[in-house]
Amino acid sequence: MEKRDPVIRVTAMPADTNAYGDIFGGWLLSLMDSGAGLFAARYSRGRAVTVALDGMQFHLPVGVGDEVSVYASLTRIGKTSMSIAVEAWRRHRTEDVEVKVTEATFTFVAIDEAGRPRAIEQE
Repeated sequence: MEKRDPVIRVTAMPADTNAYGDIFGGWLLSLMDSGAGLFAARYSRGRAVTVALDGMQFHLPVGVGDEVSVYASLTRIGKTSMSIAVEAWRRHRTEDVEVKVTEATFTFVAIDEAGRPRAIEQE
């Protein structure tokens, strides 16, 4: 994997797991949505909200103590909306190798103070 900075990096904790010790998919989805939201707000220079995401498929489980890194990149920009590709990778606590555990594309719309769509200034 190329060198890039994550938008979020956290350690998976016991409270985030099911009875088998695997991280809940919803916890990981929430983390990815949060990372995409940070990216969207920074790119659009203001508030942006999630309006859709494509389907997710979990490739590998995440366990307690794993470091989870979320990476985001812009894939499409419209007048008021943007598509953001998001990947979640895990690294075992004692290892150096990261592996991708899931990915999805999130669609965000930039909004103004009244909650109405606003134009995104193109860079």
